[in-house]
Amino acid sequence: MIKLDHLTIAVSDCEKSRDWYVSTLGLKLEFEIPERRTIAVQDEFDFTLFLAETPGGPGRPSCVLTFQVRDVESLYRDLSKAAVTFVHPPQKTFWGYGAELKDPDGYRIWLWDEKTMREKGEV
Repeated sequence: MIKLDHLTIAVSDCEKSRDWYVSTLGLKLEFEIPERRTIAVQDEFDFTLFLAETPGGPGRPSCVLTFQVRDVESLYRDLSKAAVTFVHPPQKTFWGYGAELKDPDGYRIWLWDEKTMREKGEV
């Protein structure tokens, strides 16, 4: 068995990134390593995202973080009401159907759900 357990991304400010991932996407704080300027946040399925502060920031963001959510349309409405800026609302894309936003360091965040992917994605 092979299971992806965690991912580390370089960030310019680990506290700012922690606050964004917790307040915007609802991830929970798992632990912090202050002396390493690293914070771990976790989704409800125990996947851990390490936010590692890097001098000078991450450079050019080099990955896309894709999150499966319960209802992409509803989450989009809720986050938009909370003044979260999206690159685009839920719509048909080359990868299916979903919404896109960016974290404080410019990492692309894709949001999708199983139901609308089946109904509207048609990949």
